[in-house]
Amino acid sequence: MAIADDVILLDKKMSELITKYEQYFIGLEKREPLSLLKDVEVLVRRYSGVPINNTMYKHRFTMLVARLGTYREHWNRILKLMEEGRYSRDRFISNLHLRQKGKQEKLAPDSQPASVESDIDRIVREFRDARIACKLPVDKITRELVAATIEKQRSTLVAKLGTENFTFRVVVEDGKPKLKAGLHKH
Repeated sequence: MAIADDVILLDKKMSELITKYEQYFIGLEKREPLSLLKDVEVLVRRYSGVPINNTMYKHRFTMLVARLGTYREHWNRILKLMEEGRYSRDRFISNLHLRQKGKQEKLAPDSQPASVESDIDRIVREFRDARIACKLPVDKITRELVAATIEKQRSTLVAKLGTENFTFRVVVEDGKPKLKAGLHKH
């Protein structure tokens, strides 16, 4: 094929690839479109070291390669968030499942709101998982211990951050799991 045909084909496949990735991220596609990404990368590699004499095709090819690079960074960032469970669609779906599960099981009323309870349960689960991954004992980690630790830090964090709109997450630093606070991003 000539460069003219390949640039048109690359443009068409790029548009299709962008659409497929967006469908994958919103949950319409079950698998990441890796075969289509491979086809696009093969087309890009075919002409990346070859001089293109026609200025129009050279410019169009360069712009498509730059666009692919930008989208690839964007997709990798979203994939990383999905793996970490911090992607907003995943959080929405998991919160929806928690709400449905909460409606099915009649929970005893407590002094704390349900969203705080589920947040503490999430933190306890993540903290235990992190300690297991670091090969540390988990038998002393209880919901009450984590809740007391969070409450102890809450007033200091309100003074430091100037808001009560923050959440806790579990991070592993130097081989030890720790609780870190950060602002809600809503």
